Amino acid sequence: MNLATLILCSLAAGSAFGLLLNTGFPQWVPVWDDRLLAPIGAAFLRLIQFVVVPMVFSSLILGLTRVRGGGTVGRYVLKLMTCYVLTSAIALGVGMATALVLQPGAGVVELAGVGADYGASAPSLGAWLLGLIPVNPLEALGTGNLLQIIATALLLGLGMQRAPEQAQPFLAWVESVYAITEKTLGAILWVAPVGVFALIASVVATQGLTLMGKLLLYVLGLAIASGIMLLIDVVILGMLRAEPQRLLQSLRESLTLGFGTASSNAALPVVLHDLEAHYGLAPEITRFAIPLGTALKRDGAALLQGFNALFVTQIYHIPLTPSLLVAIAVSSLLVSFSTPGVPGAALITMATVLSAAGLPLEAIGLVAGIDRITDGLKTVVNIVGNSTNAIMLSRWEAPSLAATVEGSPSL
Repeated sequence: MNLATLILCSLAAGSAFGLLLNTGFPQWVPVWDDRLLAPIGAAFLRLIQFVVVPMVFSSLILGLTRVRGGGTVGRYVLKLMTCYVLTSAIALGVGMATALVLQPGAGVVELAGVGADYGASAPSLGAWLLGLIPVNPLEALGTGNLLQIIATALLLGLGMQRAPEQAQPFLAWVESVYAITEKTLGAILWVAPVGVFALIASVVATQGLTLMGKLLLYVLGLAIASGIMLLIDVVILGMLRAEPQRLLQSLRESLTLGFGTASSNAALPVVLHDLEAHYGLAPEITRFAIPLGTALKRDGAALLQGFNALFVTQIYHIPLTPSLLVAIAVSSLLVSFSTPGVPGAALITMATVLSAAGLPLEAIGLVAGIDRITDGLKTVVNIVGNSTNAIMLSRWEAPSLAATVEGSPSL
């Protein structure tokens, strides 16, 4: 039995156990929850948070330094980054709008009772924006201020581009950090079935069927938002006359693998093969844009994080102010560019967005049990969005690629 199946089984078992406690033995709920379920769930969350800082920092540094070269490379990067920001912003808007319309968290009983105190402790928008700028990069790393860590990585990446030879030892160290962190995360995810069982059992035991109903609406909302974003990609491809139906047919293996593994990294080789062999996209575009997009481009992450943050505000009855909406939007967009393409990354990056917006981290436990399903949806959106942006670049560079793409479908 693979890890994904184990997690799904633990989700079902934890839900059944929590429901049994809630309905059949309510007097036992405090004992089981306080002494066993809640501590195990908290321990699992701490293990997940353990890899946040090194993975976000190293993945962003590697993404920024992966592509180097002359004017053509610089032009490709500029055009791709323009597409990335625009389409990720659209995905973020789709996720937040869907959450506002469906209200998946409305009516859920408060879990920690912090909603009433939020307004007094929330930072002003100006103070929050100023806090994005790190004074001491080591302090940002040591304190786990993830948005300052992202800013630090951006600044260091810029410096590394300007001193490529001197940066090689540091780059090798960063690559080592990322590889070790990725393996550490893989090991941590093998205890995910136990953590998921404890988290979902604790939630269902203390909240009952009401929360389960809201979680079903949560999954439905994310599925609807993902479908809308995929439809937007299809419309963009149609406007480019790039045969969207042919693209989706060409990516069938990639999308199946992406949903099954919930990993953009795992699907990368198959995406490259499908786009070149089946769809006919020029190799010089595919081999440049797809790896870069896999490292940096995350439409699904932007959509998911924006949706999640508003879901949390609804659960805790936190009023939506302009400064809070801006904090959620900016942090979700920034985090989407540094989300690792590995299973379980959504739980890691969700902590970043919630921390930046001043929202309770305890809410991560609510969605941890169903993260495997939503992670698969997010990966599918990532793959289609990344492929769409590569095709957008090919159309943008059509004059210089005319000889290469002869015979390709409408490119």
